[in-house]
Amino acid sequence: MFAIDLEQKQYKIYILSDQTAQSRLEVVPERGGIITSWQVRGREMLYLDTERFANPELTVRGGIPILFPICGNLPDNTYTYQGQSYTLKQHGFARDLPWDVTDRVTQNMVSITLVLNSNDQTRAVYPFDFQLIFTYRLQGNSLEIHQRYVNHSAEAMPFSTGLHPYFQVSNKTQLQFEIPSSQFQNQRDKSVQSFSGQFDFELDEIDASFRDLSSQSAAVTDLEQQTRLKLDYEPHYSMLVFWTVKGKDFYCLEPWSAPRNALNTGDRLIHLASGETLETFVQLTVER
Repeated sequence: MFAIDLEQKQYKIYILSDQTAQSRLEVVPERGGIITSWQVRGREMLYLDTERFANPELTVRGGIPILFPICGNLPDNTYTYQGQSYTLKQHGFARDLPWDVTDRVTQNMVSITLVLNSNDQTRAVYPFDFQLIFTYRLQGNSLEIHQRYVNHSAEAMPFSTGLHPYFQVSNKTQLQFEIPSSQFQNQRDKSVQSFSGQFDFELDEIDASFRDLSSQSAAVTDLEQQTRLKLDYEPHYSMLVFWTVKGKDFYCLEPWSAPRNALNTGDRLIHLASGETLETFVQLTVER
């Protein structure tokens, strides 16, 4: 049985459930279209800093924030387009703006569709007309995030996109990683390091960028919880970022389409032609 319920707290929360599979999803459209909770067989998969979430002046640390039109940060938060400088803060603006709910489905599956349209606020920092359409689909132990990017501008629209899921973990030393790359760039000091499936969790912060992926799938096994989390992504996502902070009960494994500063360097930047649409998706699956 599939259902969508509404709960009004500080924000309106849409609660999607697949009762047969005992899975549940919470979505808050007005807080950046974010997924704040994903439960599989009663177990919460996502981390959420509730204090930051309650403060609209702060970016959310937790759930699954949406990154658009950049991933990461820009030097001095600045990029240049056609000779003019613009300011964009880290990860762009999609995760901060309210999204509109345009569709809900509870037949044979449960899904919700959200839309973000360009406006005067976005055009001041990103001079393009666009529409983003995200559909969150919950079925069994899987969460699918279907995305559609539409360029309504008269010229090609450059952008990168990504997701920033925060996964809950109680003991990071019990994690085993299957990341389809043999090396990563340490974003702290820009060094390139070999990777054999483990990280040093004694470090204060780990910020690792995997740019040469050999497949469109990654996984993390939590030996303590006896679960395996599988991440599948389409080729538009050309890299993965792993990030965590010592003493915090989360790790992030993030599919990005392009690295930091792509709006300035052009590295892996998507150029969507006028009037064109890009469709892609990411799927998360919990296995035992």
